[in-house]
Amino acid sequence: MKTLQQLLSAKKHKEVISIAPHRPVFDALVVLAEYKIGALVVLDGDQLVGIFSERDYAREIVLKGKSSKTTAISEVMTTDVLSVKPSDTVEQAMAIMSDKRIRHLPVLENGKVVGVLSIGDLVKETIDYQQRLIKQLEAYITG
Repeated sequence: MKTLQQLLSAKKHKEVISIAPHRPVFDALVVLAEYKIGALVVLDGDQLVGIFSERDYAREIVLKGKSSKTTAISEVMTTDVLSVKPSDTVEQAMAIMSDKRIRHLPVLENGKVVGVLSIGDLVKETIDYQQRLIKQLEAYITG
């Protein structure tokens, strides 16, 4: 199975798409829509301080009747952020995401965010891996 670095290298958006904690939630929603993604890492300088997702928006803004134009990201972001290393495997990341019921996982190297993987990225790779394995087994059996 591939490492997370291999997955990051193949991603469409190679840059880390992020937002600062003082910015309004509305700005984050614009970025999410522009890139067609479900979460942003929240960086203070280059330090990871949180993650903001569509789930945070629904639970912390919509359901609580707050304004996305006047509420800062820091007020509603998830601050207890789990992360992985580029050398970790898809299986390791999938286990964390399944166990903790999260959909986005920052990848950190030497304390810096080098990418973000979604559950969709991991599922796609798992399916591709299984299909490659099936083809190898079929070739072995018929060979």
